[in-house]
Amino acid sequence: MSGHLSILDLILNAGPLVQAVMGILLIASVLSWTMVVERYFYYSSAKNHLRQFEKQFWSGMDLNQLYRGGNGKADAGVAMGVESLFRAGFKEFTRLRQSLGADADAVMEGTQRAMRVALSKEEEKLESRLPFLATVGSTSPYIGLFGTVWGIMNSFRGLANAQQATLATVAPGISEALIATAMGLFAAIPAVIAYNRYSSIVDSLMSNYDTFAEEFSSILHRQAHKKTST
Repeated sequence: MSGHLSILDLILNAGPLVQAVMGILLIASVLSWTMVVERYFYYSSAKNHLRQFEKQFWSGMDLNQLYRGGNGKADAGVAMGVESLFRAGFKEFTRLRQSLGADADAVMEGTQRAMRVALSKEEEKLESRLPFLATVGSTSPYIGLFGTVWGIMNSFRGLANAQQATLATVAPGISEALIATAMGLFAAIPAVIAYNRYSSIVDSLMSNYDTFAEEFSSILHRQAHKKTST
């Protein structure tokens, strides 16, 4: 055996349980990186969509025209964010105003309820994948540490049976065990950074959605009561 072992050699020579730990951590790392990339594009799209729709909404365009203009997106299932809130609120507002007539308070209560449901659905979409990243970030170091402790324990148990106890005897075993801890940190650190970053993005987007829902509700409230007073 050569005096220097590559990391691949150490992984291949590790015990079955340590290899299983490394395999779990590798899968967790690949999945978390996949979700990090997917969430990055999703949040970028959500922020762009927010800017574009609010620009359209506050341009003074007729609300009926804005609603009809988004029918294609809604049918294709690509409406998201504030557009979903707008469509849910405006659809319910129009329906209730026609069926309830002049009862403005009942119309607004139903409209706000529809927007709250839409807001809850958008929050669920934004927070999708984040629990997995949090789990990887919090558990991976411990999984890696378990593999390391087990590997070092086996190394010292082998040392007890050796006729001549030297550092060279246990060094490879300890090295392969420590790789498990390194892999645990490699899986955890990006997941924790991504989770913290994306959580702040979700909070920011939800704050914008809440603000839009309040402003849109005020506009509809004025329309409903103006209709009543005329």
